[in-house]
Amino acid sequence: MSSFPIVCVGGSAGGLDAYIRLLKHLPCNMGVAIVIVNHLTQVATRLHEILLRFSSMPVALITEGLVVAPNQVYIIPSNRDLHVEDGCFHLRPISKPHGWPDVITVFLRSLTQHWGGQVVAVIVSGYDGDGAAALCGIREAGGISIAQKLSTAKQPDMPESAIESGCIDFVLSPEDIAKQIVRIAQHHPDVVANS
Repeated sequence: MSSFPIVCVGGSAGGLDAYIRLLKHLPCNMGVAIVIVNHLTQVATRLHEILLRFSSMPVALITEGLVVAPNQVYIIPSNRDLHVEDGCFHLRPISKPHGWPDVITVFLRSLTQHWGGQVVAVIVSGYDGDGAAALCGIREAGGISIAQKLSTAKQPDMPESAIESGCIDFVLSPEDIAKQIVRIAQHHPDVVANS
């Protein structure tokens, strides 16, 4: 099992603003993997092309069987559920094709079951409440959950649902979320070997 931290950043409407503000403040060698799970079902994502301009780390669109590595930003493809097992990403047909997707919840639950390192869940701007249902499981597994401060979110529904779960550890602006991720990385015993 991989032992470096993995950060799942889940968002939807208004998420692009939060992703950019977050990535601009993350160094290239923290020793953590950043996975952006944007729930997009109708059109192909271009986030991996857009965010490359704002990230000091390489940005890749996730493909089946891709090995998870630290100091990388990964983007979920549209219309897929994302899982992790044996240190690799696995893509499956979306389990909820109608209504609001729950791709963030699906991935967070997979992390609590199959990831050996620290798990950090970050919920940013978006409609509905994807991700909230998995946050208490993140806490039970020893992970950390962060919600975007509502006043800084273009669409506060998702972070608000996350806060209402009662399992959020920090409520911060995207810039302060970046600082918190750096702090978590610095205090993680396995990061030095991977940075």
